[in-house]
Amino acid sequence: MSTGHREDVVGGRTITRPEVEDFLYREAQLLDEWRLDEWFTLFEEGGRLEVATTDWKGWDSSSAGSFMCDDYDLIRARVKRLKSRKAHAENPHSRTHRMVSNVLILEQGESTVWVAANFIVHRYRDGGTYTYVGRYEHVLLVEDDGLRFRLRRAIPAMETMDAGARLSFIL
Repeated sequence: MSTGHREDVVGGRTITRPEVEDFLYREAQLLDEWRLDEWFTLFEEGGRLEVATTDWKGWDSSSAGSFMCDDYDLIRARVKRLKSRKAHAENPHSRTHRMVSNVLILEQGESTVWVAANFIVHRYRDGGTYTYVGRYEHVLLVEDDGLRFRLRRAIPAMETMDAGARLSFIL
């Protein structure tokens, strides 16, 4: 396991923590600016999006509860719906401010790197303010032109969700 300070060689090239940080910061910016089509390009074809339930204990997503467990086609459909007027929960869309920190490279394989990070998402919607805190556990595909999500997993740290704290804006 990496401490996040070393560099790992994956797929014939070196992956650094600053490279992973830049990827995650860029993703946060795309989501905050509601640039969902560009955000979707951060996934490899066949990628997955998971948001675990608040009682998640680290078991695999097939036997655990989840708020979202989308394959690539469902992510594409979610983006399309969120951009349409049919997404009443996000029309107009929420204003968000994401902060990503404590980025670590945990493991590396032939063409993937497993990373963890903490997040805080401030969401403003319908006169309310909601704060979501948790951690990310991602598996990133390493390509010559950059990184892509193979698995994007958000794990909320809070024990419960406030009333009205919809997750339609994507953690």
